Amino acid sequence: MNNKLVRRLSFGLVVPLALLAAGCGSSSDDKSSGKDLGSVTIVGQKFPEADIMAELYKGLLDHAGFNASVKELGGRDLYLDPLQKGTVQVSTDYLSSMTEALNRKANGDDAKVVASHDAAATLLELTQLANKYGMTPLKPAQAQDANAFAVTKKFADENNLKTLSDLAALGKSIKLGAAPDCDKRPDCKIGLEKTYGLKISSVVPTGFGTDETKADLKSGATQLGQVGTSDGTLASAGLVLLEDDKGLQNAENLVPIANTAWLKGHQEAVAALNSLSEVLTTDDLAAMITQVSVGREKAADVADAYLKAKGLI
Repeated sequence: MNNKLVRRLSFGLVVPLALLAAGCGSSSDDKSSGKDLGSVTIVGQKFPEADIMAELYKGLLDHAGFNASVKELGGRDLYLDPLQKGTVQVSTDYLSSMTEALNRKANGDDAKVVASHDAAATLLELTQLANKYGMTPLKPAQAQDANAFAVTKKFADENNLKTLSDLAALGKSIKLGAAPDCDKRPDCKIGLEKTYGLKISSVVPTGFGTDETKADLKSGATQLGQVGTSDGTLASAGLVLLEDDKGLQNAENLVPIANTAWLKGHQEAVAALNSLSEVLTTDDLAAMITQVSVGREKAADVADAYLKAKGLI
């Protein structure tokens, strides 16, 4: 994991009002309260990272006095309406992706993109959009699962590569292993060419962060591969991330989204969920994903161990 991608973020200028309430309580108060705060349902999406995040939220909310459960609903197109209506109360979400989903909902499919690599500015946009639809974003974590690009460590060492700009400066024609829609995406081939001046000779549709994408990199069939910043398997595969030094990728910090009407009567959830955002890093997330995806541990067990290790429960 390229630690340069893990930046400490400041949200002090754009914190929603709900966040301010978090400072009024503490996890120790919740631990001793013995309250019965009623039931809360968290959206589940059925992939390792989402499973882990849902179990982290569940553990925190249970500890605070809620009776939390996870309901598997699938992707955002399936859970956005229930979250807005309050059928489910909390989602594990991504800062820019949720911002743009609500932006398109409010302004149409051709809406001008308002999310960016600036996490604080994107949080402000998300807060304004979410308020229109009865939802409230809480505090984003430092941890994020953003689109990223990897090369083999050998290739990086041989060419002294740290950043995507370094790669572009080589002036070499590059084959890119990526998702099938990479050709059309401003954060993939289009952006790599326009923002960095990379010479992409072809996009090989091996997928986002797949074993095939990594295998092609290692074999030399491709020189660059599309992966996620929270992929904890890169180092063991002999791969390294190149820093997005020109901010092509939008900020995709993990952020809890709550139904506003429910949250008004359950402010204890703010402190509980924000306590995780205070400590969760991309490296932490990557390690937990590796435990589940490679070590075949249960997401609930991994989440419980992490929360205890951080003193959150």
